[in-house]
Amino acid sequence: MKILINCVYRFNIMKVVVEQLPHAPIEKQKVEIVERKGIGHPDTICDGVVESISNALCNYYSRNFGKILHYNVDKTLLHAGRSEVAFGGGKVIEPIEIIVSGRATTFVDHKEIPIKEISENAAKDYIRKNFRYLNPDEHIKWVIKTRQGSAALTDILERKSKFPIANDTSVGVGYAPLSRLEKLVVDTEGYLNSKEFKKEFPFSGEDIKVMGVRNGKNIELTIAMAMIDSLVESTEDYFSKKDEIKDAIENFVNKDCRRIIVKLNTLDRKDRGIDGCYLTVTGTSAESGDDGEVGRGNRVNGVIPFGRQMSIEASAGKNTEIHTGKLYSVLAQRIAEKIVQIPEIEESYVKILSEIGRPINEPVITSCQLILKDGIKLDKKTAEEIKDLVISELNNIKKISDEIIKGNVRMF
Repeated sequence: MKILINCVYRFNIMKVVVEQLPHAPIEKQKVEIVERKGIGHPDTICDGVVESISNALCNYYSRNFGKILHYNVDKTLLHAGRSEVAFGGGKVIEPIEIIVSGRATTFVDHKEIPIKEISENAAKDYIRKNFRYLNPDEHIKWVIKTRQGSAALTDILERKSKFPIANDTSVGVGYAPLSRLEKLVVDTEGYLNSKEFKKEFPFSGEDIKVMGVRNGKNIELTIAMAMIDSLVESTEDYFSKKDEIKDAIENFVNKDCRRIIVKLNTLDRKDRGIDGCYLTVTGTSAESGDDGEVGRGNRVNGVIPFGRQMSIEASAGKNTEIHTGKLYSVLAQRIAEKIVQIPEIEESYVKILSEIGRPINEPVITSCQLILKDGIKLDKKTAEEIKDLVISELNNIKKISDEIIKGNVRMF
C-alpha cells in the first residue's frame, strides 16, 4: 500500500481538525483482537443497572420538575456472592452485593426525593427483563449510596444557556466502520443471548464473553458461557449439552463459509467432575466467581477493541443531559459512522474534548482522523464537508439525550 504524507486541515469554527492518517486500516493489519462482554457478565450487569437507574431518574425529574436535575450514578461496584452448584440444582449461599455509588439531587424545596426507591426499582426491573434465573430480590443485596451533589456541579443546570453546560472535562471517542471481526463478535454474543437461542438451549446462561482474534485470515473465537446447573444432570450431560451448543455456534459463525475455529469453556475438564464444569445457579459468574464494575466492559459501539482508538470513559450511568463523557462518546461514534459514508474514506476516528463550564455544543476541539482508500489524498473539499458535518451534529446534540432516555442508543 502506498503511504501518503499527512494532510491536515484546521478550522477555527468550533476548532475542528481534519487529518489523514498514514496507517493501514484494521482489516489490512496482520493481527486483530476484539472482545465483547455479554449482558450477564458482572461488568455489563453494572453498566445495565446504572443506565436503567439513570433513565429512571431522568424520567422522574422531568415528570415532577419539568427538567433533568443533577445526578451521576456511574461509580457502581458488584461484589460477587457465594454459591454451591450441583447437578440438578444448587443454591446461592451469600447474595451478590451491588453498591450503587454516585450523586443525585435528593431534595427540591426541602422535599425529599425517593432516590433509593427509584434506583432500586429500576435496577430490579433491569435484572428481571434480562435474566431468567437471577432473582433481584433473593440473589442480590442492593446498597444505594447516592448522595446530594456538590453545589458547584448542581448549579450548572441552573445556568441559562441555549445549550446545556458541560459538567466535566472529558473525551468521547468513536470510530467506524466496525471490522468484520468486530461485527462477528457482537453478532455471536447477540445470537447466544437471544430469546430464540435460550428457547433451544435453555441450559445456557446469560454470562457470555466472546474473545475474537484474527491472525491474517485465520479467526478464532474463545467463548465463555455459564451453564444453568438445575438443567444439567451429570458430567456426561454437561459435556453433551456443551457439544450441542458448540455445534450451533460453529454453524452460526461459519454460515458465510468462512473457516472460524470456535473454542467453548476452555477451562472444562471431564476428569474433574462437577469442578471441571462451568456451572452456575443463576446464569452469571457474579454469584460466586467474578466481581464487576461500571466502565470496564464494552464501549458504546458494543466491543472492547484492542488496537483501535477508544475512550476509557464509563458512559453508563452518567447524566444524560450534561455529562460529555456520555454524550460525546455517542456523538463521536455517530460522526465517525457518517464520515465513512463519504466514498473516498475507508476508516474514521473521532475524538471530542469538552471543558467543564462550556456549552456542550462548543467542545475544546474535535479531531477527525481519516484513513482514505489506496492512492487517495485528503483534499480541502472533503475536509470542509467533514467540518460542516461535525458542526451540524454538535448543534443537534440535545437530541441524543432524548434518544438515550428512550432506550434507542446502545450504551455498552
